[in-house]
Amino acid sequence: MNINTRTDLAVEAREMLSREVREDIPGVIIETNEAQSEEYSITRVNITTPQAEEMMGKAQGKYITIEAQGLRYKNTPLQKKIIGVLAQELAGLVGISKNKTVLVVGLGNWNITPDALGPKAVEKIVVTRHLQDMLSPELKEGVRSVCAIAPGVLGITGMETAEIVYGIVSKVKPGLVIAIDALAAASSHRVITTIQLTNTGIHPGSGVGNKRFGLTEESLGTPVIAIGVPTVVHASTIAMDTISALQEHAAFARYFKSMENLADKDKQVIVHQVLPETLGDLMVTPKEVDRMIADIADIIAGGINQSLHPNIDYKNIHMYLH
Repeated sequence: MNINTRTDLAVEAREMLSREVREDIPGVIIETNEAQSEEYSITRVNITTPQAEEMMGKAQGKYITIEAQGLRYKNTPLQKKIIGVLAQELAGLVGISKNKTVLVVGLGNWNITPDALGPKAVEKIVVTRHLQDMLSPELKEGVRSVCAIAPGVLGITGMETAEIVYGIVSKVKPGLVIAIDALAAASSHRVITTIQLTNTGIHPGSGVGNKRFGLTEESLGTPVIAIGVPTVVHASTIAMDTISALQEHAAFARYFKSMENLADKDKQVIVHQVLPETLGDLMVTPKEVDRMIADIADIIAGGINQSLHPNIDYKNIHMYLH
């Protein structure tokens, strides 16, 4: 049985499937850590079997989800904490020697704000591949060779993103590709508050029903780590969230008495029948998305920089590189 979800997040796919089958899912290992801080939580989903892959609709591999509701607001101390957490989790996934080059790819359309996370994050990546011969010996030990690209989208370039990235990988021969992309969530509260890392690669556009050729180890010939943040939800998700909220509200619960025993998938069928087709496919993003994307791009870039370049003092970075 495969769940029919429109989400890029493994943690949401697991939650939906668990509600549907009402039992543990064989081949899916879950680890949740909320004890470190009240401000954020970390959930690790490990899909270990082909059967679990089919049920979850997600490739076998590790999925790390960092959630912090405070990321929606301008909270500099929290942002610094999440940068550190992201750097630590990313370092645990980077399984290549320090002398290997890392290629950072910022996926998405820089002309559309909710889809501009990748390009905006790439702008702040510390690229050092061209500076390796210029770095001082004390710095070189803790500074990786890093290059970065924002290849655009098919509608701008006329080329599949995977084709562009494959060409670069063939020439540069990096030991690792880190792909950054905006995702789609199935829960409103996870928009801009959740960061997912995975070692399974990524299929650009899959969460919005526009699946492109994947950036994976199989397609590129090198390991791929994907970092994504949900920036949109579907209109049908908003409708589902509204129904659930009204069911839980005592003043309105009696109006939804006949729906209280319905499974989520049955509610989804009802929502899709009631909503006009165009509204059902509508993607929704917060009105403060400009500021949110800028903030979360800083966090993603900061986590990558801190993980790949542990010897750099980012307060004085220009002194080191110029």
